[in-house]
Amino acid sequence: MARPGSGVLVSGNGLGYPPQNMARVVVWEWLNEHGRWRPYSAAVCHHIENVLKGDARGTVVLGQVDPQLAPYIIDLQSMHQFRQDTGTMRPVQRKFYEPSSAPGKGVVWEWENDNGSWTPYDMEICVTIQNAYEKQHPWLDLSSLGFCYLINFNSMAQTNRQTQRRRRLRRRMDLAYPLTMGSIPKSQSWPVGASSGQPCSCQQCILVHSTRAASNAILASQRRKVYGGPLGAVRQSNTFAGAPLLSVGSAAKAEQGAPPALTINGQNNLNRPGTQRVSMGTARGSIPPGVPALPVKNLTGSGPVHPALAGMTGILMCAAGLPVCLTRAPKPILHPPPVNKSDLKPVPGVNGIRRKTKKKHLRKGKNPEDVVRRYTEKVKVVPDEDCTICMERLVMSSGYEGVLNHKAMKPELVGKLGKCGHMFHLLCLVAMYNNGNKDGSLQCPTCKTIYGEKTGSQPPGKMEYHVIPHCLPGYPDSKTIRIVYDIPAGIQTTEHPNPGKKFSARGFPRHCYLPDNEKGRKVLRLLIMAWDRRLIFTIGTSSTTGESDTVVWNEIHHKTEFGSNLTGHGYPDPNYLDNVLTELSSQGVAEENLKE
Repeated sequence: MARPGSGVLVSGNGLGYPPQNMARVVVWEWLNEHGRWRPYSAAVCHHIENVLKGDARGTVVLGQVDPQLAPYIIDLQSMHQFRQDTGTMRPVQRKFYEPSSAPGKGVVWEWENDNGSWTPYDMEICVTIQNAYEKQHPWLDLSSLGFCYLINFNSMAQTNRQTQRRRRLRRRMDLAYPLTMGSIPKSQSWPVGASSGQPCSCQQCILVHSTRAASNAILASQRRKVYGGPLGAVRQSNTFAGAPLLSVGSAAKAEQGAPPALTINGQNNLNRPGTQRVSMGTARGSIPPGVPALPVKNLTGSGPVHPALAGMTGILMCAAGLPVCLTRAPKPILHPPPVNKSDLKPVPGVNGIRRKTKKKHLRKGKNPEDVVRRYTEKVKVVPDEDCTICMERLVMSSGYEGVLNHKAMKPELVGKLGKCGHMFHLLCLVAMYNNGNKDGSLQCPTCKTIYGEKTGSQPPGKMEYHVIPHCLPGYPDSKTIRIVYDIPAGIQTTEHPNPGKKFSARGFPRHCYLPDNEKGRKVLRLLIMAWDRRLIFTIGTSSTTGESDTVVWNEIHHKTEFGSNLTGHGYPDPNYLDNVLTELSSQGVAEENLKE
């Protein structure tokens, strides 16, 4: 049965801090590459809080509580997470929630990703979902939080309001997050002076204590490059087991009197969110002859030394005052070498080199009742099961009774879709059709079978395609098909989320690549068909930047890296062509359509 009550639209309000004499739930979070704060697990947060109580300027070794986080440490003074094998640094924060909220009760809300595993929501969203769930709202709209999703508690599903794609969600119980009272400790600059007390003697903690000295050595190199002269006195490095590590001053003297490290305005460069990777390649000119440098390999694992071992060795050697060359992570190769216009050739077997879409390209269907009747047949003997649209029993009236007034569609009528055989209230199918593009097609909400020709809401633009005389990684015997999409910014229409409002178009023209072989040409022909049906792009919220009202990809993946695969959007990828054929088929664009 449906949950009682009405749905809720989320209002964007800050969480703030409760009064100092009230208990608060503590959630530690880290900032990912998309600008989203992601929570650590409750067990990790308990571990961080325990370390914080002992030393507010200390270092947290995450691998002690979660083996999957073994490469990571958190410096509480600078409030940064540091990955030891790559040098990547990310800001962390300590956030507070009410004890009655989801983290205080140990409630975790998760959505099912493409791999079939479960991903937890951001904590702010998790708290919002739990609040609506406890108030027995049947649904929750997350659009005001920057996400175009509708949460249905009856079906436990998340629906993308633009693409109508549904994902399962679940609510599970876990360890409650730690509770704290009192004032909030302030973050201080990193590095600090000598640590008090005896540190842990495990190998990981040895590495942690040497990391701070390593940061000073790296900073000294940066100061030399910027200022070219001495800046002042040296801070003493941390001690371990009563014996001081070789200070940065010693390393500076070994490098022909180079200036020691200093903090500027109480801040070390490594504290800044923008500083993620460091390189000492420019400082190698000051290394005395006969002193070897250690090349630390990057994330690709190239070379004979494993990246984790090379990274840890580099940090330890740097802390000991030895010269180290930290190499930057490789950059993706997005574009091929320059190509003359005369070298651009048409794709064999594909007509033309350009497609355009216009504002009036969308083909409107007939009235909703006629469309529903076209693809369904009435069911005389109704089974006692749920209608997955309104979640009422099929033997009862549609949940849209009284909401939609269609005299020809009685709320108790049930229809069966012709191809897949799934049954729904006819009035529910009418409501679903009215909520879509109204293009004369239907898509089964249970199995995604498409009836008719599905079209999208892609804005007007241009698609070009041609062959260039270069090979993709993994396809040494084939040239390359280059696709160029170009969509300008404009004004949203009635088929878009916010009619009359401007939409942006970031990153255009976008270049994509396919191998010029038989299967690559077949994919191109289907992509042209998807473009003509306005299915390649849509207007929504970017999952990368969080920007709303912008042109985004519409669940048909493209390869935008030409000569590498560092982001997962390049080659070699032996499964890509098969995967994109499956994605196109799920949009109603299949090989049999090419024969029509």
